[in-house]
Amino acid sequence: LLLGLSIISLTIIIIKIIQFYKSDLYNVKKIEAIIDLLSKNKLTEAKNALNNIFHPAAKIMLVTLESQKLSNEDKENQISIEGEKELRNLDFLLKPLEVISNVAPLLGLLGTVIGMINAFTKLEEAGSRVDPAILAGGIWEALLTTAFGLIVAIPSLAAFYWFDGQVNKTREDMRHAAIKTNIIVKSKN
Repeated sequence: LLLGLSIISLTIIIIKIIQFYKSDLYNVKKIEAIIDLLSKNKLTEAKNALNNIFHPAAKIMLVTLESQKLSNEDKENQISIEGEKELRNLDFLLKPLEVISNVAPLLGLLGTVIGMINAFTKLEEAGSRVDPAILAGGIWEALLTTAFGLIVAIPSLAAFYWFDGQVNKTREDMRHAAIKTNIIVKSKN
């Protein structure tokens, strides 16, 4: 079971790394270049550039630009809908990774308890012919499951927190991009 969880965890981590790389989350300079274009009143150029950027903030900026003729409430709703969609996409598979990081040590501990029960059962069956090797073998097996549970949990938890931090950073990038875009467009009208 722990081996299966480790494979699932590793798969999720690889998928998220590829997704975050393709989304260009680490390159905010492109967004700043678009804001510069907008401040120079190059709206068409900015829209064309936004269509070629994969960062979620670019999609928010595009929705902000395209919804300028709507009422403030409708514009906020459009931006909110797009923002939630982008964040849901980034959050995808993070909960299973968190669950794995929480369940793996518990499964390891369960394996330890079961191993100890087996060791003491064998010890009891041996009666007066007690061999310390019986107990040592059972304890060794039991501790191995705890170690494996921790080996699965620690990288999973570290990856979850790192990915979650990237999602939070992107959320802020999206919010700032929408605000800046709105301010620049309003000042130009």
